[in-house]
Amino acid sequence: MKRTSIVLFAVAILGTSCSIKTHSHVEYTTTNGIGRDGKIWASLWQQRAAEYKALCYQAYNVARLRIDEAIQKKGSKTLAIVTDIDETILDNSPNAVSQSLAGKGFEQQAWHEWTAKASADTVPGAPAFFKYAASRGVEIFYISNRDDKELDATLKNLRKYDFPQADLQHLMLRNSESGKEQRRLEVLKNHDIVMLLGDNLADFSKLFDKLDEAQRDEQTRLQAAEFGKRFIIIPNAGYGDWENALFNYDFKKSQAEKDAIIKQSLRKD
Repeated sequence: MKRTSIVLFAVAILGTSCSIKTHSHVEYTTTNGIGRDGKIWASLWQQRAAEYKALCYQAYNVARLRIDEAIQKKGSKTLAIVTDIDETILDNSPNAVSQSLAGKGFEQQAWHEWTAKASADTVPGAPAFFKYAASRGVEIFYISNRDDKELDATLKNLRKYDFPQADLQHLMLRNSESGKEQRRLEVLKNHDIVMLLGDNLADFSKLFDKLDEAQRDEQTRLQAAEFGKRFIIIPNAGYGDWENALFNYDFKKSQAEKDAIIKQSLRKD
């Protein structure tokens, strides 16, 4: 009887051990991976690092100085600022975290469900800067690649934090193409764009649209004098064309293929 109990106990322990190992394996294969874990780490930095906040404050402090300078040189046209929304003035890292913890990458449906909540927090320094610019008579145009079905929720989220001129006239969402040049040209018809803000190089000029890595580096070097002057960039380690360029803008690549490319791209000692 005693020996039988010992055997049954050992079998139970073995079964429990197998169960734990199987669960651990499933968890690893669904949530692990350089790309997915990288999103978690980038979001952690964005949400918790004082250094991230400092970089945002620094960018918006510089932007305020540039606005003061532009006002002193104002011509006949109304001054305008063109700004991106996501990761420039609104923080969407909770969506990235939820997707990554579920073992998923970006999904359009999940993104729409997130933006529909209109609950994104602000990027540090953003509300104060745009309120200041508007108080100095500068118009704000929000040029975003969100789509039309996100219009109402986007306005609700912007108005939640009293972003100025958050209305149908000043919010310009994606049309038939993701490039923002045509929308910037619309603003230029009646305004002098003195500053552009974004987390992605394509937020500033068509010169940066759909370039490979080497071209992005070269064009950034050529436009170096504009950063901190007309181009104010907000840090975003989570996503952007810097990532898309790694994969040659092939959005059909599997996570395993992306991870392999990342491994090959990294410098090692």
